[in-house]
Amino acid sequence: MIKILVTNDDGIDSTGIRALADEMRKIGDVFVIAPAEEMSAISHALTLNAPLSYKKMDDRHYKIFGTPSDCVYLGVVNIMKDRPDLVVSGINSGCNMADDITYSGTVAAAIEGTILGVPSIAFSLFGNPPTHFDEAAPWCGEIAKSVMESRLPKPTLLNVNLPDGNIKGYRMTRLGVRRYSQNVDEIRDPRGKTYYWIGGEQAEWDHIEGSDYVAVNEGYVSITPLHLDLTDYKFLKEIEHWNFKNPDD
Repeated sequence: MIKILVTNDDGIDSTGIRALADEMRKIGDVFVIAPAEEMSAISHALTLNAPLSYKKMDDRHYKIFGTPSDCVYLGVVNIMKDRPDLVVSGINSGCNMADDITYSGTVAAAIEGTILGVPSIAFSLFGNPPTHFDEAAPWCGEIAKSVMESRLPKPTLLNVNLPDGNIKGYRMTRLGVRRYSQNVDEIRDPRGKTYYWIGGEQAEWDHIEGSDYVAVNEGYVSITPLHLDLTDYKFLKEIEHWNFKNPDD
């Protein structure tokens, strides 16, 4: 039986991780290794300058006092006696499409699994907030089975976003483009001290055919392969002709 590490960034008590873990138990031996509390938008942070601890709830559930990436690293390197065959992250409450993947703790957990050499998938459910986790979970199971049967090229992971109910099918997609208003609210507390709240109005999406957003918005599961090599090879060829003066000359 395959061993599956299930994690997320919404915390070990979230609805999404319970639905995902239940579905993964149909295809493998599941270890739930997840943050003790919500860690949304923490990206790929690792706890390097402070002690890291966890609470063993039972043989298959571990509450980590750290980030999603901490969860995967500890799970693969320390907690699980045998390396997992698959890392799945989610089901996130809310989408992780387009530029959002750079902020997402859900996607970062799958990236960490990929770095550690384990096939990895991030799952997110569109909605504010989403509610149909049980409807989304079987799709997660089918995608996970396909990954185990076909494998993934290294170093590639899958970023999967699902509509919140009434799923029509699936599409293979590219990342879209999401535009946020650039807002910082400056507020004073009762003692007159200023603090800041990063936020803004509802984000806008570019309508790009073949993108993750268009697929999900039209009722389809979006499956986007992500590669860890972020090199811009086209621009690399251009800058090969740049000439810089050696400052030591």
